[in-house]
Parts: sequence; C-alpha cells; structure tokens
Amino acid sequence: MTTDSDIIFTKDDVGKNLYRKKMYYTLVIEQDVLADSKDEADEKFMDCGINYSEIRNNLSEEKNGVVTYYTEADYLESDETEFLGKVNYDDDTQSFDEAVENGDVKLDTDAGEDDPHPLTKIKLVENKEATIW
Repeated sequence: MTTDSDIIFTKDDVGKNLYRKKMYYTLVIEQDVLADSKDEADEKFMDCGINYSEIRNNLSEEKNGVVTYYTEADYLESDETEFLGKVNYDDDTQSFDEAVENGDVKLDTDAGEDDPHPLTKIKLVENKEATIW
C-alpha cells in the first residue's frame, strides 16, 4: 500500500508511525471598501476574498515534524453588505469651506447611505419610470 505524504523520512525513522489528522476551522474574512453604492461594493467584494494560492503555503504552521498534506477553503455564506458611514468633509474643528479647501475628510457614521454628496444641494434619486430605448 502506498500513502501520499510530504513527510520525508530516513533510516533513523524506522519504527515510527505516520499519522494524519483533519482539523476543521471556521475562517471569517471581514473586509471594507469605499464605493458609491451597495451594488458597487458587492461587485468589488466578489473580486476579493481568499487568495487561494496562499492557503497551501502560508495558512498552516509546520513544525516539530508536522507537514501539511492538504488544505482547503470553501465558500459557505456571507452576511449582507453593511453600510458603515459616508466619507464627508471634516467640519468638526473648522468651517465646512475650510475643510473643503484643506481636503480634510472623515468617516461620518451619522450620515445616511443615500444622503446627497456634500457639495450638492439636491438629493439624487433613481428615476424608476425612465425608459431607455
């Protein structure tokens, strides 16, 4: 019988037993992204996630003679994309015009997801009745 393993053994290992154990972990990746909308954020998130080429070589720890035979990560589920705040000019310690001039910004966690751009006076709304020919 042949067993596939990356363990290297020599004559000094005669009499030792080779063991294998599967261990199951829950891996969570939480990422943030700046986007103009939830849909755009979801698209960007779909292009990211786990770098599967790194899993085999960099995820497991190998020492004391333990060698990784197999590593796998499968997508299971994800939470809804969560709105954290809107990037706005930081007018907490200066006037709004000074913040614009200096380019000072902050993450405004009190702003709404659909609030208008801070440099506009109107709220942009999707026209659901428009027909494109």
